[in-house]
Amino acid sequence: MSAVAVGSTHAPARAWTPDALVGTLRGQATRLPDPDGHLASLWDALADAADGGSGVRPALLLAAYRALGGQRDDLARELADATELLHTAFLVHDDVIDHDDVRRGRPTVAARHGAAARARGASPAGIADAALAGGILAGDLALVRAVSAVAALDVSPATRTALLDLLGDVVAESAAGELADTTALAAGRPSLPTALATAERKTAVYTFVWPLRAAALLVGTPAALALGPALEHVGRLVGVAFQMRDDLRGTFGDPAATGKSCVSDLRAGRATALVAVAAGTGAWPEVLRVLGDPELDAAGAEPVRRALAEHGVPEAVARLADDRIMSALHVGRAAGVPEELLDLLCAGARPDAETLATTVGADA
Repeated sequence: MSAVAVGSTHAPARAWTPDALVGTLRGQATRLPDPDGHLASLWDALADAADGGSGVRPALLLAAYRALGGQRDDLARELADATELLHTAFLVHDDVIDHDDVRRGRPTVAARHGAAARARGASPAGIADAALAGGILAGDLALVRAVSAVAALDVSPATRTALLDLLGDVVAESAAGELADTTALAAGRPSLPTALATAERKTAVYTFVWPLRAAALLVGTPAALALGPALEHVGRLVGVAFQMRDDLRGTFGDPAATGKSCVSDLRAGRATALVAVAAGTGAWPEVLRVLGDPELDAAGAEPVRRALAEHGVPEAVARLADDRIMSALHVGRAAGVPEELLDLLCAGARPDAETLATTVGADA
């Protein structure tokens, strides 16, 4: 076991699938009166948004639960579903913030509601309002449903309180990170430490820290609970590496393969680690030329990608990610985090491989 495991792509049976979650979401549309069909449109859009993702977060939670000695897979699966629903809520809101129309190769929740308004003959302003409202409201529904799913777990009152407290902290920190992500360039030239801190709050906390620490709380043994601080430290390190790798994929990846735009970060003016590293190289003038341009398309971004490659920016970002993975291994091993869990965490820091979701083993 070492960093060489990163990027492994062998794929036995998936440990988690969205089937139960998607079915639950679709079933919500029939629980309340819905004379105008708007409730069904929100729940159906959410069900589609929850379907088709890599499942990294719920798979990590299940892997951590088992590695830490958990015995009740039924509980872990319920918490895994709630975790993916939390992720779905954040994605739906993120698409509204970034004005993205495509996610996983399909129209976003906001875009679907905008298209429905267009079909009803709404004005351009009405279409924009419907898209904004659909995305915000659907994300709110998903977020509340995720919290209620955690609250409904068959666990002790102390465990339920600890899980809800952790969830509240995770949502708060992720929200602060998202807000920082939208305002970072207002202060001027991007700073790498600021970009990494934003990535930690926006992505690492809910993608890695939450599954790891929630799994430990669910197991509830003294040994599992004692690992809480180390799991948090490891999760933050690996989570930043994950985000840096995702930034690379988001700029250099093929949209047909990634299912999302390869220009949205540049178009939105995001101060990602990639942009912050570029600011210290000869690629910066080319990046600055398009950063925050709402009309930027794939063709317009091609000179930027060439400049970034010519000045070694992707390799520099990849090295930064690898450094954090190695630090996570050091911290985890020193604290006694199970070796198989560290292996999967390192694999999970490579979102292009989608290894974590497919290598945690067959269903128990």
